[in-house]
Amino acid sequence: MTQLKALIFDVDGTLAETEKNGHRIAFNRAFKEAGLQWEWDENLYGKLLKVAGGKERIKYYLQQYLEEFSLPQPLGEFISKLHALKTKHYKEILANDTIPLRLGIKRLLEEAKNHKIRLAIATTAALPNAIALLEYSLAKDAPSWFEIIAAGDIVVNKKPAPDIYQYLLEKMNLSPRECLVFEDTNHGLIAATKANLKTVVTVNNYTKDQDFSQAVLVVNHLGENHQPFTVIKGDGKGKNYFDLELAKELLNS
Repeated sequence: MTQLKALIFDVDGTLAETEKNGHRIAFNRAFKEAGLQWEWDENLYGKLLKVAGGKERIKYYLQQYLEEFSLPQPLGEFISKLHALKTKHYKEILANDTIPLRLGIKRLLEEAKNHKIRLAIATTAALPNAIALLEYSLAKDAPSWFEIIAAGDIVVNKKPAPDIYQYLLEKMNLSPRECLVFEDTNHGLIAATKANLKTVVTVNNYTKDQDFSQAVLVVNHLGENHQPFTVIKGDGKGKNYFDLELAKELLNS
């Protein structure tokens, strides 16, 4: 039997529903502050989420929707400054209107921490954004719970490339068979699968119709004893909520 040594989590959409009421709003506030007449509504943002990474999302938007836009400065510099504004607004949103963690996340993290299971994060989100979410929505010392927080531009190729997961495995000196990943998107699942990592997917409104055939388990959330999860794909092993026992069973299934 393989020993479970680590749990690896994506951030946006996995730890918390940050996209619609966090990042999207922050982008729009950044656009306004920069004097841009841009507005990403919920429908458009859902389409833009197909592109991983905030900077990459802005670039894609410019290329696909604003071909005639006249850049006030070089593209890279323009995007970096705009994304920095967005990060500022996102942190303000978290500080003033804390975005709650998804059901079962805090319980599972605390259980893993108490049982000496190593924790790590693999996200395309900027590092300050990931840190802010942990501090405001989980606990002030929550970033220290994670051995490594791999975020933003720490690797060249973002999800669905497997680079960020390969980076984590190397830094933590772990093999894929010793870890379980939690994701919420198809490109996150592809990235983890390419790194030979078994993956649990918790869907949300933006991702519920994506292809998760490669996941070992797909659920609507991690659940609690009084609020059981719904299994969309896979075998929940008779559980009402996701715990370390289920993690170990899935790793060895």
